[in-house]
Amino acid sequence: MAAVTIVIALALIEYSVFGMLVGKARGTYGVAAPAVSGDPIFERYYRVQQNTLEMLVLFIPGILMFGYYVNAEVAAGLGVIFVVGRFLYFRGYVADPKSRTLGFVLSFLPAQILVIGGLIGAVIPLV
Repeated sequence: MAAVTIVIALALIEYSVFGMLVGKARGTYGVAAPAVSGDPIFERYYRVQQNTLEMLVLFIPGILMFGYYVNAEVAAGLGVIFVVGRFLYFRGYVADPKSRTLGFVLSFLPAQILVIGGLIGAVIPLV
């Protein structure tokens, strides 16, 4: 489970970096807190951070369940894909929201696989 823990830490660090970039974008685009709208580019940074938070709610429990009940190394591998997907989502969404699809797919699918796989792994011994 050490690999799973490392990947979770990387995902949380990535999320923290996104948060810092939102703060930087506030200054760059003149959007004073607590406002969350104003400049379209700032709003892209903010949406990436918020969407990543929404995905972490699925990802973190999912990777823990899958790692515990199915296979920790596979869970970590799927987690790495998630982290890379979030980076691609960030890069694509900030450049042009229409180009976020690859990053979204590479983070959404692993999160879903982890949750559903973890559920199946927990249920099978009970049957």
